[in-house]
Amino acid sequence: MEDFRHKGQRRRMTEQLRAAFGFDERILEAMNKIPRHLFVDKGMQHLAYSDKPLAIAANQTISRPFTVAMQTHLLDIKKRDKVLEIGTGCGYQTAVLAELGARVYSIERQRALYEHAQRILPALQYQVSLFYGDGYAGKPVLAPFHKIIVTCGSPDIPQQLKTQLAVGGRMVIPVGEDSQTMTVVDRVTENDYQITTHGACNFVPMLEGTMK
Repeated sequence: MEDFRHKGQRRRMTEQLRAAFGFDERILEAMNKIPRHLFVDKGMQHLAYSDKPLAIAANQTISRPFTVAMQTHLLDIKKRDKVLEIGTGCGYQTAVLAELGARVYSIERQRALYEHAQRILPALQYQVSLFYGDGYAGKPVLAPFHKIIVTCGSPDIPQQLKTQLAVGGRMVIPVGEDSQTMTVVDRVTENDYQITTHGACNFVPMLEGTMK
């Protein structure tokens, strides 16, 4: 599962991220611990620590390490934050959030990815709550959340997710159709939100419903 080669590749990956941007060191430490090669398809494991997105099951992708670090950095995780993740994917971003001490509730609409995450995350000792369902709906029964992270491109900011943010909470979401803008939504009061943008990005589309 793990050898010195993988550890060396992870160390180089985090050094490159450190040189590229002033990320919170806790994020880099977390990413240096997580065996990213176990989250990608076996045929792609030699590319797991390169800074590029990789194909995973169900025609989805695992984001490049820089994007994972940037979304996590913008989210500004505090220990014990209650975090809703929309789009579990292969579970790598989920693991980063858990490594930072967040209480993670993650929703995945693709059955194959949901089942994969159910296997790998507990095997690596990450205690997270995983759900198979429609990310657009969020998880109102568990709201409010301190943080919400969306790992797919939404044409707009879903109102249902905004209302599930706690006052003082933050959502990080790629917004746009063909390409997206990384967007931060801060809930200032019950009725007021502050929205800021943080550069162009490219994600698979956020879709309603579930896939078997």
